[in-house]
Amino acid sequence: MSDYATLNQLKSALRISDTVDDTLLETALDSASRWVDGWCDRTFAAAGTAVTYRDYVPTDTFGIVQIDDCVEVTEVRVDDDLDRTFSKTLLSIDWAAEPVNSVTYGLTLPFTRLRSYEDGYWPVWRGQPTVRVYARYGWPAIPDPVREATILQASRLFSRLDAPLGVAGFGDMGAMRVSRFVDPDVEMLLAPYRRIRIT
Repeated sequence: MSDYATLNQLKSALRISDTVDDTLLETALDSASRWVDGWCDRTFAAAGTAVTYRDYVPTDTFGIVQIDDCVEVTEVRVDDDLDRTFSKTLLSIDWAAEPVNSVTYGLTLPFTRLRSYEDGYWPVWRGQPTVRVYARYGWPAIPDPVREATILQASRLFSRLDAPLGVAGFGDMGAMRVSRFVDPDVEMLLAPYRRIRIT
């Protein structure tokens, strides 16, 4: 899985021009990227041209099924007779990918859910996958705030190596410790992209 910023971008932010710490910086960058994935409950990998399918379990019968981030949905099938064959292909007028307006407040967002127009529901049966979605999964591009948050978090992880036991140094007021909480700037940058799942 790719990182959300480059080594050169991280080194530029840290004002590092040599290659002595490149391995440590790359490790921090990879760790920060995976931390962003976990905190946001999604990945920001760029969508390719390949169409693949994934199966989903609707959580209710009211016409909405949550799907993984994608830039294009090409086909939707359902297992309406619950035999795990997904034999029924829905017409394009029977469903819609949402959000309808994918550009909101300057953010380019992927599709994250499907709405059913065929009788207004999805087949639901005891946690069984009943919806198969063929799509180009991924994001249109890595959002700039995600890249910036990754750089900040990677910088923090790299600098943490110089803070044994969480102590970054000593000042007039005593020990200066590295906070264990999420950096407020990182949280602010990522907040619009954090996925809240309703189960």
